Amino acid sequence: MLKTITARHFELSDEMKSKAEAEIEGLKRFFNNIISAELILDSEKHRKKAELKVRVYNQTLAATADTDDIYSSIDAVVEKIKGQLKKYKGKLKDKRPEQIASVVEQLTKPATDDEDIE
Repeated sequence: MLKTITARHFELSDEMKSKAEAEIEGLKRFFNNIISAELILDSEKHRKKAELKVRVYNQTLAATADTDDIYSSIDAVVEKIKGQLKKYKGKLKDKRPEQIASVVEQLTKPATDDEDIE
């Protein structure tokens, strides 16, 4: 899974980055085939905002959360995405899993082939 964390209007500390990465990694418990996740953290005066976009097979899930603390914003936005992932996973049970696996493999495959590397 490709993870991108961006901070706007403030410096991203190592502690904050590690917490955000751990929360994003925790999403794999709810859905294995996550292609990428993008977390945008924003600070405006006393308001802290977190926006999370998760790309899965054939769709992008998005959620935002505003609180007074950046850590609670991260927790809230991850909880919203967990609910969306559960609902999406339930809808996918009707589709063919081998088709989903092939598309995920194609999107996450590196640009270089193993045979070209000596």
